[in-house]
Amino acid sequence: MTERSLSEMPGGASYDAADPDSARVRALAEARSGELGPLMEILHDIQHTVGYLPASTVPVLADVLNLSRAEVHGVVSFYSDFRTSPPAATTVAICRGEACQAVGAEALVDHAKTKLGVGVGEQSADGSVGLEQIFCFGNCALGPTATVAGRLRGRLTPASLDALIDDAAPGARQ
Repeated sequence: MTERSLSEMPGGASYDAADPDSARVRALAEARSGELGPLMEILHDIQHTVGYLPASTVPVLADVLNLSRAEVHGVVSFYSDFRTSPPAATTVAICRGEACQAVGAEALVDHAKTKLGVGVGEQSADGSVGLEQIFCFGNCALGPTATVAGRLRGRLTPASLDALIDDAAPGARQ
């Protein structure tokens, strides 16, 4: 994920009861609003349910939890696991931790960027495939490691990564 400024965040959106995402976000927020410090749990609930944090997230949570939009935005933008746009249909996540770097992860990242035609933290224009970096899957003895469509694999080479991508996302750029 990339760093986002408040002006880029959907915090300028307002609550619209007719918008299905706004209604879902509000329902999820209200279900936990009586808990102590529920913001993180609500954000996780929204992302789990919707797949990302839609435009209405910041203003709705600010309203339901009686927080400023800046407070909600601060949490959303600080944690790189939160998405503010739909994820790619297939995600390739390559470990860039020290152990994987020592056995060729950077070359694997460069290869994936070329194969997929996207940079790290980006996805294809059609949303079919995205490339992300992770700093340790805990699979250090089997590096370099990556996940393709959620499946963890180790001891990857450019050829074995290509095979995984081709299997998970037929038609990914070459």
